[in-house]
Amino acid sequence: MSPEVARRRFLEFLAASPLLSAQDFPPAKAPTKPADALNVHDFELAAQQALPPAHYGYIRTGVDGDQTLRANETAYSHYQIRPRRLIDVSKTDLRVDLLGTTWNTPIVIAPCGSQRAFHPEGELAVARASASRKVLQILSTVTTTSVENVAAAAAKPLWYQLYPTSNWAITERLVKRADAAGCPVLVITVDLPAGRNTETEARYRALDQRPCQSCHGTTMPDRYRRKPMFDGLDLRNTTIYNASFTWESVRRIRQITGMKIVLKGIATAEDAAICREQKIDGIIVSNHGGRAEESRPSIDCLPEVVEAAGPGIPVLVDGGIRRGTDIFKALALGARAVGIGRPYLWGLAAFGQAGVEEVLDILKRELDLIMRQCGTRSLSEITRRFVVRA
Repeated sequence: MSPEVARRRFLEFLAASPLLSAQDFPPAKAPTKPADALNVHDFELAAQQALPPAHYGYIRTGVDGDQTLRANETAYSHYQIRPRRLIDVSKTDLRVDLLGTTWNTPIVIAPCGSQRAFHPEGELAVARASASRKVLQILSTVTTTSVENVAAAAAKPLWYQLYPTSNWAITERLVKRADAAGCPVLVITVDLPAGRNTETEARYRALDQRPCQSCHGTTMPDRYRRKPMFDGLDLRNTTIYNASFTWESVRRIRQITGMKIVLKGIATAEDAAICREQKIDGIIVSNHGGRAEESRPSIDCLPEVVEAAGPGIPVLVDGGIRRGTDIFKALALGARAVGIGRPYLWGLAAFGQAGVEEVLDILKRELDLIMRQCGTRSLSEITRRFVVRA
């Protein structure tokens, strides 16, 4: 092989290598203020620098070998956009209706727990960001700020996510407290019937020299004593996981609340069809951000769930959303809206409320741009014909 052929092949290898992806070359530099970020990935490095290892590891982890976590993001490249031309796109409308409320964008702040581990203001900073940008926030069961205080600060109305604990009395108290706080929608997480194997989190925790047990303890009562939703509850012999939770359990919850019911974690047509039969109000296609089990990317699950759910049930999707083009592809495949998790946590950890707002602004700006490029002036114009499988 001549030196010139060898050189050309080497350059071709480099061009195809992820080592020189647009994300990594030139080397990333953490933004020093929110406006310095070019995309939401830029906030991750800033978050890593701001957080102790164990707290960053909690955001960073998937389960087992993190395959689903990575696949959630890379799977969006499996879909290609078909742009249309010569359409007047001088005005666009990104508003979306979700269960009776209109929001400024289809970007939803997904439920993530323990947010004061990432910033002193935690969920309140996120709530203020959601209010300033008029986007939906879903609050986690394991919030570090009470549902009442977050509801007062957030865009209205606030949705509440429920882990159906192993103790029915505690589950009932959580549901009724969210109802009393004015939450119109209960989002029941159904993808964690048992524990999970978060290896990456464990590796980062091993790097942390702080005495974590002083905050977290080793038992359920210890770990959740700083979680205000469990104030005054006897947590002995209780876990947030419930291996016996079934469709009958969902019906039982419906009997004690007037809140609408959304199931988070549906990933197959079979379960989506049961949701339709059970008159579930909404579905979130999710694998818990790659933190439930190693499985298919959520965007690959979306089309069959949308088809089986039928037109009467709004379907949302989360997992791997990092670009406005990702949002566009999800909407084209039938999602009514998309949830983001890690990106806003990166922004929160790095810059508090301003970081969360900038993440929302970047994604909205990118979505608006690709909508104009494709000749779609409203979300209703984004249909399946705008994407093809790569």
